[in-house]
Amino acid sequence: MTTLMKNGSGKRNVAIGNVQYWEKTKLGINGHTDNAIFCITVYDHHTIRIQVSNEGSFSPNPYAVVMEPKNTSFEIDETSDAVQLKTDTMIIELNLHPFCLTFKTLEGKIINQDDSAFAVSWLGTEVTNYKKIQKDEKFVGLGEKTGNLNRFGKAYTNWNTDYFAYGVNDDPLYLSVPFYIGLHNNLSYGIFFDNTHKTVFNFGASNNRFIYYSAESGDMDYYFFHDENVSKIIEAYTNLTGKMAMPPLWSLGFQQCRYSYYPESEVLTLADNFRNKNMPADVIYLDIHHMDKYKVFTFDGEKFPDPKSMIQKLKEKGFRVVVIMDPGIKTDKGYAPFDEGKEKNLFVTYPDGEIYEAQVWPGWCAFPDFTKPEARTWWAEKMEYYREAGVDGYWTDMNEPASWGQFTPNLIDFHYEGEHVSHRKARNVYGMQMARSAMEGSLLQNPKERPFILTRSGFSGIQRFAAAWTGDNVSSDEHMLAGIRLVNSLGLSGISFAGYDVGGFAGEPSKSLYARWISIAAFAPLFRAHSMINTADSEPWAFGEEVEEISRNYMKLRYKLLPTIYSAFHASCLTGLPVAKSLAIDYPHDNLVFDSAFQNQYTFCDTLLVAPVESYKEITKVYLPKGDWYYLFDSKSYHGNQVIYQDCPTSYLPVFVKAGSFLALQSDISHSGEKNDGILRLHFYFGYEDSTYCHYEDDGISHSYTKGDYFKRKISWIGNEKKIVFDTPMGNFESGFKKIKLYIHGKHPEEILLNEEKLFIEKEDVAFLGKLTDFDPLPEHSHPYHVAKNIPFVIIPHREKAFEIQFL
Repeated sequence: MTTLMKNGSGKRNVAIGNVQYWEKTKLGINGHTDNAIFCITVYDHHTIRIQVSNEGSFSPNPYAVVMEPKNTSFEIDETSDAVQLKTDTMIIELNLHPFCLTFKTLEGKIINQDDSAFAVSWLGTEVTNYKKIQKDEKFVGLGEKTGNLNRFGKAYTNWNTDYFAYGVNDDPLYLSVPFYIGLHNNLSYGIFFDNTHKTVFNFGASNNRFIYYSAESGDMDYYFFHDENVSKIIEAYTNLTGKMAMPPLWSLGFQQCRYSYYPESEVLTLADNFRNKNMPADVIYLDIHHMDKYKVFTFDGEKFPDPKSMIQKLKEKGFRVVVIMDPGIKTDKGYAPFDEGKEKNLFVTYPDGEIYEAQVWPGWCAFPDFTKPEARTWWAEKMEYYREAGVDGYWTDMNEPASWGQFTPNLIDFHYEGEHVSHRKARNVYGMQMARSAMEGSLLQNPKERPFILTRSGFSGIQRFAAAWTGDNVSSDEHMLAGIRLVNSLGLSGISFAGYDVGGFAGEPSKSLYARWISIAAFAPLFRAHSMINTADSEPWAFGEEVEEISRNYMKLRYKLLPTIYSAFHASCLTGLPVAKSLAIDYPHDNLVFDSAFQNQYTFCDTLLVAPVESYKEITKVYLPKGDWYYLFDSKSYHGNQVIYQDCPTSYLPVFVKAGSFLALQSDISHSGEKNDGILRLHFYFGYEDSTYCHYEDDGISHSYTKGDYFKRKISWIGNEKKIVFDTPMGNFESGFKKIKLYIHGKHPEEILLNEEKLFIEKEDVAFLGKLTDFDPLPEHSHPYHVAKNIPFVIIPHREKAFEIQFL
């Protein structure tokens, strides 16, 4: 084999060079060039792995990828200048002199192409892949990144960072997902750069020749995805890095947090206020003041003298409790977690073996090495302390890891599953592995229930272990809209269960800002309010009667929509597609989607089009993409492919429903564990395009759904036949609904046939946010009601086997 050239000085760029040797393997192509070894592996017909190293062997990341290569057929064609590898989906052309990759469609269109002069290159230990910019190319995704939906012209760094009150264009933040999607010429592709060092993605910033992604060290190890649409690319990426498991139903309800609620009397009063004010909620958080001097796995004996009794009282009111867990272990002799961790050699150390210490909330702390399996197991075992008290969920914070000074020395050592690496390679996966340990601990301590873990930091694949929130945001309209883009970008990057702090963590929201924020967040996957210490109260009732009513309405709407939301989470667990979808997923080649006026819009549960708007606006422009749409609050219909002006007083967030789709609602409940009235209110919005809604139920808490204990029914609309088809239910679970009350919006049928028998059509006035509502009333002084009158409905037994409803 050719001796590999090293470039330790980093004075000049060293490119990969010419291919000296290659061979076909069972999974693809192996070979070496003047300066490196390479491997091209077919993982699936739409997923190709490219590995390049100048170290003589590969050093893969053990954390992100969970998929093994499939036994996928491919063809190899060779010429004197190139080798072509062809799958059922694409062609990978390897130019031999020099090494340069071009990805093409089966018709020969260029999807993506290396810059032939540089391709893969090194500057010292820094490795980079340079790519040509295609005409009018756009770039989306990259996880938790601020800025515009289209990343073109900007550069971003992946280096997990504790960033209090970050700006709406600041970078980097808490969580790294080195995966993006490229769009051009009606083509789409994805690239996941699986390197845990600090990486940079430059999408044409400060040059007009190429885009590139680079890592401080390690391999050039990336996966290339191509398929017919963006949805399939995201699905392929999540096949590779894993999908979330079904979360507990209670985690989809409203969650209230503050830094901090104490003593226990305040926590119990908080719970009483939700119930007395008829505001549905499921979760109360205990932030760092629940601990004794901020030490994890403790309760403050003065503030919380009997936490088990307090938590039991909260459970009786229908609340679940989530506690914060920081990784810093106070280095006090006699403090059991420190003594045990030291004895078992579970902490991060300097190269000479001394325990690394940094200051966090408890003072000087040691940090468990979560890249060491023994440390993860130990942490999981220590969580028994919280489970004994009745805790249901865990919030892993400060896990970048964060410390005062914000500059962790790079020389400290991490186990990294036995590889033994420095902070440079381990930092970006530290938070992910802490979340993994918390998830495993939750399962260990309470194996009968699904875990709920919320994390601030993570890496690609974090969706397997935790939900994510976007950190310490600010109370401003700009941050409210930036948070929506962050969550949408996380969804583009495989992290479906995500949200932001409603109202903003730092600062104090105005009345109108809080009202608008909670109305938007009702349509977010994670629905959590959070505020900072030494600020004014920011619970939903803290801003006066009008905001309280608006908050109540949207909180109630959220709970009525839980059948739809829960079904959407089930679909997300199967496909990896987000619950909150950027319009770039379904309309990637529609330029208006990327316009600054419309880039915040998204679809929720595949049915609702949400158009976020600032709190001070009374009217806004909304872009309705291809198709027909109904305004949610009065069922007024609109054709798509147009911009409309929509009234948006604080009471009414612009939300539209896709024509031809279904919305499943339930009756009022005060928390997810409360029984509904047994009637599923299925709203159908007439359209001419076919659609499918898969209604899903299970017990909401156990793992028995994995053994067939679920209720699943596909409900389809066949537009050209004007027919709704209810498939036979699947699964062994007894549905919580005994009847379906079917509402029809839009074109009203003169007759409805059910199983060839004519049905009597009842009618009633429905004001979606009015007094006769299927949703909830708004305060009379806030805005005139929009009333959708004479909407017909029929009542159908829910357990009936397959049947059809045809409109005449």
